[in-house]
Amino acid sequence: MVMQNKHAGFNTAEGFTLIEVLVVLAIIATLLSMVAPRYFETVERSKETTLKHDLIGMRDAIDKYYSDTGNYPDTLDDLVNKKYLRTIPEDPITGSNSTWVVTPPVSLEVNGSIYDIHSGSPAIAQDGSNYADW
Repeated sequence: MVMQNKHAGFNTAEGFTLIEVLVVLAIIATLLSMVAPRYFETVERSKETTLKHDLIGMRDAIDKYYSDTGNYPDTLDDLVNKKYLRTIPEDPITGSNSTWVVTPPVSLEVNGSIYDIHSGSPAIAQDGSNYADW
């Protein structure tokens, strides 16, 4: 008995050729090169937005603390301990909650050490300003 190849006379190659795979990879690389910069720009913009909101919240807490006590807080932990903040937020630019830079009150007649707060990052924002100046 002779076995016959049921695909006799047909090219039975299966799968993709190397050229097809390379073309698909080139298309994917092109798409990624267009999308990646926008992704990273969006990530930076979201960090900046988070920083702005955190600064507004902490400055508001400092003002409320002063309004209630007549003094500015000595540490950021005072704002947490007296329930003006739930936690000290993480600076989204530096990735730490211990890099905040505090500004003391200008007047010597006022007690406390924290009049204002800024990011401790030396980096420059997308608009060209320094994060530390916000």
